[in-house]
Amino acid sequence: MKKIISKLALTAAVAMLAGLSTTASAQEPIKLRLAHSFPTAHFIQVQAVAPWMAQITEATNGRVTFEEYPAEQLGKAKDMLTLTQNGVTDIGYVGPSYVSDKMPLSGVAQLPGSFPTSCIGTKAFWEVANQDPIKSREFTANKVHLLFAFVLEPYQIYTVNKKVQTASDAAGLKLRSTGGPMDLFARKIGAVPVRMTATEVRESLSRGTMDGLIFPNQSVISYDLVSLLKYGTRGGNFGSFIVTFVINQNAWDKLPDDVKTVMTEASEKMVTTMCENIDNDVEKALAEMAGEGVEYYTLTESDLLTFSQHSDEVADEWAKDLDNRGQPGSEVLAQFRAALDKQK
Repeated sequence: MKKIISKLALTAAVAMLAGLSTTASAQEPIKLRLAHSFPTAHFIQVQAVAPWMAQITEATNGRVTFEEYPAEQLGKAKDMLTLTQNGVTDIGYVGPSYVSDKMPLSGVAQLPGSFPTSCIGTKAFWEVANQDPIKSREFTANKVHLLFAFVLEPYQIYTVNKKVQTASDAAGLKLRSTGGPMDLFARKIGAVPVRMTATEVRESLSRGTMDGLIFPNQSVISYDLVSLLKYGTRGGNFGSFIVTFVINQNAWDKLPDDVKTVMTEASEKMVTTMCENIDNDVEKALAEMAGEGVEYYTLTESDLLTFSQHSDEVADEWAKDLDNRGQPGSEVLAQFRAALDKQK
């Protein structure tokens, strides 16, 4: 793997020096490397990545093509930002939770209890991600350009042996977390957050080192976890996860203006298309998993109160912690809440 990355890094450096992606020839073929961590059958690969690439190739009459590296072929999910910054890949999938030291503000869209659907969360995040301070601090400062992003539906709690109906039921359970706000929330309800990427979850569950996970419904299927789980909640709102695809800023700057326009239009369309796909497929995913033996419990209003009483606490603590670290956490939280209000 190190040899592959080194070779690609050298290739990227040579290409950059030679100006292979410059605008010198307006009709020169352009091949872009794209890397991510999703398995080839994952719904994000099938519904977002593959169609997005195809749309751009078609719209440019085959002038722009892609060399894709799925399933962590170029590196782990947590390393995708670095690989994109360094030009090992031109375009990379970046989950802000996996690089919270470099993208802490984006965690605002992962706070529990924030929004009821993917589209409401996605549209609000898309608005704040394309303005300061997130745009300048988390994308420009990291030398990447945001192509498209979407937020998954509210996460649920899935467990191996214990049904979770109230917050007290989660006490002591070791639950997978994406980090950041989800860690705070897990601790608030008495659980023990175990931070790891989605690709690491199956091995931990199969070894019995975790009691369950806070996870999006459709990803339970995509990561082949259904057979390892027995219980799941319905109607919970336990945080979410942001998926972003970014391009190396130098690679973006070298693209011809007409190609930038095509990519921007395809990306903006994908933001809406993907969140609608996610929302439309939730019930289908739940039915499929129930058919394979997962027992679901629909949280009642009183059940939800045992969890939601902690949501505002998590949001406030998240913002104040960032403020204390010299980051505009409270400012971004206010921006995000205002953007959410527009969607209601």
